[in-house]
Amino acid sequence: MRHRSTVVGGALAACLLLTVPASAATPTPGSAGIGDPYLPDSGNGGYDVSHYDLRLQYRPRTDRLDGTATLLATATQDLSRFDLDFVLDVQEVLVDGKRAAFAKAGAHELQVTPRTPLSKGRPFTVVVRYGDVPSEKKVDGHSAWSRTPDGAVVAGEPAAAAWWFPSNDHPRDKATYDISVAVPEGLQTVSNGILSSRSTQRGWTRYTWRSTKPQATYLATLAVGKFEIAQGTTSNGLPVINAYSKDLGDGLAPAKASIERTGEVIDWASTLFGPYPFEAAGGYVPNLPGRGALETQTRPVYASGTFQNGAFMEVVVHELAHQWFGDSVSVRNWRDTWLSEGFATYAEWLWSEKEGEGTARELADYAYASQPADDPFWKVRPADPGKDNPLHNAVYLRGAMALQALREKIGDSTFFTVLKEWQKQRRHGNATVEDFTRLAQDVSGKSLRRLFDTWLYTPGKPAQGPGAAGGKNGIAQAAQPVQPKSWKNLERARLSHRHRPELTGADRS
Repeated sequence: MRHRSTVVGGALAACLLLTVPASAATPTPGSAGIGDPYLPDSGNGGYDVSHYDLRLQYRPRTDRLDGTATLLATATQDLSRFDLDFVLDVQEVLVDGKRAAFAKAGAHELQVTPRTPLSKGRPFTVVVRYGDVPSEKKVDGHSAWSRTPDGAVVAGEPAAAAWWFPSNDHPRDKATYDISVAVPEGLQTVSNGILSSRSTQRGWTRYTWRSTKPQATYLATLAVGKFEIAQGTTSNGLPVINAYSKDLGDGLAPAKASIERTGEVIDWASTLFGPYPFEAAGGYVPNLPGRGALETQTRPVYASGTFQNGAFMEVVVHELAHQWFGDSVSVRNWRDTWLSEGFATYAEWLWSEKEGEGTARELADYAYASQPADDPFWKVRPADPGKDNPLHNAVYLRGAMALQALREKIGDSTFFTVLKEWQKQRRHGNATVEDFTRLAQDVSGKSLRRLFDTWLYTPGKPAQGPGAAGGKNGIAQAAQPVQPKSWKNLERARLSHRHRPELTGADRS
């Protein structure tokens, strides 16, 4: 019986060998870019990360960051090697608990070769141990890491992660996060999500922040310094955590007067866009010179000069609107930034409408009339602004005009149904401009191709303003409209958002 079993087993093995797919025999390296046409070196191919666990220690006096990053990932092809985006010095890499070969390639690529290839569909774990001085690392003369008088801040778009943890650095590869940071006692850390623990031992305080919803790498942020922490909730009980540098001086009051209304803005926006998509909310203002803001997930960052002229609700509305448009529903490619910036700008117009300082229609009409037909502004197509212009003014303003034109065409009820359905269908995912235009047509039951071609794809000033899309209810465009009361602050908010915090850091060189 044993001999017969062996023969049958051998025959079966031979049969199985004949049916092994040829593709499984030749693992290949993952690509050094994820395939974004605007940023071909951004992200990496061959795997998908589901979770980052970061255990860090930071010494402000020397700007030294030491860390261990653990990545949970799954191979999306048969992998012989894969890349991580990272600029700091690496001491050791483990793949599934075994030491792996690694090497730097170019300015921000870390190539990792596991001892044995990784088969498609296989989950694997990567541990990277590292230590370096982030502010000294430049890519094309740029660093997303900024030192402050009492610590540091890291935030930036389209890339910031590479200065503090190894990652697949592109919005397509979202993950959850645990970020644990030890700092000298007396300092605080601010990051995304909820503060899950804090403990002090031997002169060090460790803060652990947890983000349980998918998050793009550029939306991860970290600040170290002396902060005043304010905690509260929205009307639905959502935790709101705000933090203010203790060195803001006269800027503290206007910063608080704006950011402490975060819960109010979220309650309002939820009625227009659908349920708030994350586990916490808030904002923070580090001692970072200059003006600028960024929609870092659950906790937007505002440079200290953002509120130098007083309370500034428009920029807060803009960054909080991004929690739906840009953070929850993220771009698939960086050319799709209209889905983020056009919508956040339009949210400001909706807030102005709510506050009685100018309706969205009046603001769209004024924006249209304010830009001469021969202005280069009209040459930029919001749906594909070009790799040198992903955050061009036209993506914001002409992009918001496009949404007003859509609202006029399909009516308020259908328009806001489209926005809510967009969030429902694409929650925690990625999308393209084409995905949105297709949804708008499906929900409205109207042909919208000409409207979107005119406002998003065709260079040149449209013959009629956005209000004209409403037919007999449209706005005549012949006369120069009166400037709405909110216009100056809305322009200020747009400029603040376009000037990212990392571009004005104290350590710029």
